[in-house]
Amino acid sequence: MPELPEVETTRRALQPICEGHTISRIVVRDSRLRWPIPEDIDERFRKQRIEKLRRRSKYLLIDTAAGSLILHLGMSGSLCHVPSETAPRKHDHVDIVLGSGRCLRLHDPRRFGALLWAQPPEQHKLLANLGPEPLTCSSAELADRLYQLSRGRKVAVKNFIMNAQVVVGVGNIYANEALFLAGIRPTRGAGRLTRNQWMALATAIQDRLEQAIIAGGTTLKDFQHSDGKPGYFAQELAVYGREGQPCTACQTDIKQLRQSQRSSYYCPVCQR
Repeated sequence: MPELPEVETTRRALQPICEGHTISRIVVRDSRLRWPIPEDIDERFRKQRIEKLRRRSKYLLIDTAAGSLILHLGMSGSLCHVPSETAPRKHDHVDIVLGSGRCLRLHDPRRFGALLWAQPPEQHKLLANLGPEPLTCSSAELADRLYQLSRGRKVAVKNFIMNAQVVVGVGNIYANEALFLAGIRPTRGAGRLTRNQWMALATAIQDRLEQAIIAGGTTLKDFQHSDGKPGYFAQELAVYGREGQPCTACQTDIKQLRQSQRSSYYCPVCQR
């Protein structure tokens, strides 16, 4: 699934193409995404000027005076910009056609993505209860929030930081990588971490996300940039997907376990 860095990379690439341009029309070829696309979406947003392209967690928000389009890429979706006359491929479900003659084209083979709208978007049920963005606060502020919310909690720290109501954008790959960088085993109880450990983890979360954004995202089979090219996190992943391979720090074999139906990877020596 595209994670925060992949979505942020897409936003940054599309921002200059979108902002200030007018939506000529919205062409819906298949409305059967994770939730049905509202039938009035073309009528509501036709001729609306795009004021801003934002990201909230893993959602892209296209702001206009009539409200905001809420776009999620789902499991395998991608959003690319192409000339509006370009023939659609299979699974090209939606075109947001701009006055410039180009369009934003949503490609989603598995149809787990979404295109909805709200006014204001922050009150939509998908966004209303989300935690803070990890990259818009200081490490100290993030660490303090995580420390306070974790008091008395027995849930594993990896599951805790992946809870979007606690903090957004820490998906499975980056949770594994941040925990390795902070030297914390993914199975540790969140409530057992000290303030100093939370500071180390908050800093590691921000570092991993920032580096991934710079590199353009993690290597994922289904993820594509806005130009249709695969996304790559140029830095080697330290633990994720490396079961049985030597730790980059101590050469001990990386271990794998299952947590909440997701794979966790860790070094039994470096992470405690």
